[in-house]
Amino acid sequence: MPSFPGVDFMEFDSLLHDEEKLARQTARQFVDDEVLPIIEKHNREATMPTQLIPTMADLGFFGANLKGYGCAEMSNVAYGLVMQELERGDSGLRSFVSVQSALVMYPIYTFGSDAQKKKWLPLLQSGKAIGCFGLTEPQFGSNPGGMTTRAIKKGNRYVLNGEKLWITNGTLADVAVVWAKTEENDRVRGFLIEKGTPGFKAYDIHGKWSLRASVTSGLSMTDCEIPAENLLPESGGLKSPLMCLNQARYGIGWGGLGAAMACYSTALQYAKTRTQFNNKPIASHQLVQEKLAWMITEITKGQLLALQVGRLKDAGRVAHYHISMLKMNNVWVGLETARKARDILGANGIVDDYCIMRHMNNLESVYTYEGTHDIHKLIIGEYITGIPAYA
Repeated sequence: MPSFPGVDFMEFDSLLHDEEKLARQTARQFVDDEVLPIIEKHNREATMPTQLIPTMADLGFFGANLKGYGCAEMSNVAYGLVMQELERGDSGLRSFVSVQSALVMYPIYTFGSDAQKKKWLPLLQSGKAIGCFGLTEPQFGSNPGGMTTRAIKKGNRYVLNGEKLWITNGTLADVAVVWAKTEENDRVRGFLIEKGTPGFKAYDIHGKWSLRASVTSGLSMTDCEIPAENLLPESGGLKSPLMCLNQARYGIGWGGLGAAMACYSTALQYAKTRTQFNNKPIASHQLVQEKLAWMITEITKGQLLALQVGRLKDAGRVAHYHISMLKMNNVWVGLETARKARDILGANGIVDDYCIMRHMNNLESVYTYEGTHDIHKLIIGEYITGIPAYA
């Protein structure tokens, strides 16, 4: 399979450093060679291609923008470009890496003890251990502060009770980063729960029409006892898990572009070869060109937005509302591009000979998770008006 040529309407590559291009090309070649030949089969069968985990670890994708512990120490822009390429392959694959990196390694790196870091980060970076992140509950998604999961300290142990839902990697995970309210003024703290801990259960969610090549689970804790040293000592308050979500949302903002690029490129090539009406390619028709022009324009704007947010992140000046705009805009661009591409392909757009419907279905989930589209609008709205409007 020839390497994906990329989508660059406005000399975007001229804005990238050599190491950023190299990181993108490494991920791009991996997706072309290892992911695309098998992903439709896994999507049909609703199975995660776990055989790719060691290769992704060897390529340095896990915790790529963290320092030490064997991590690749990429810039945030380089990391974003890797996320872009992985989602060009499949949203589920990018989700796996996002969770491992931003929602498991990052909180241990940021809030963990030295012992926790030394134990878990090398294992997670090398793919020898898999992690998951438990924040969302059956009744509390957009309002994580309403969580009912409780952690009660008894001597040198904590006892956890509660449920988490929509957990990527749940049944694959060797360790779960679980957020619970403690007795100290209902303060939210992070805890590490290892696989096999009595009272802890992970189960898969079946019947999904989205993210089918990804493992989505629920977590149950019933009088689940863990050592007190499994508390993430520097975590405190709801701000801690929200900081983790910002890390993940950043990668998602790049990932949405990858899915958009896959759909746009597929639609463009199809339109140039599919003939209709006087044996002309449908790309010669105004309505088709309008759709393609919309796609390339929005992808280009999304690239520039992602790059600026990445540069701000590398400079230590990024804010959560910048990341909200990135996630909100670029996932919407990906989803709308998939819908317009499906229209261009007609009936062929619904079969998995083409990637369109798989990306569209996946993006319906990405549009909602890690903060819904509308919640991110409210985050931006609160910043520009100074008035919160969540209630």
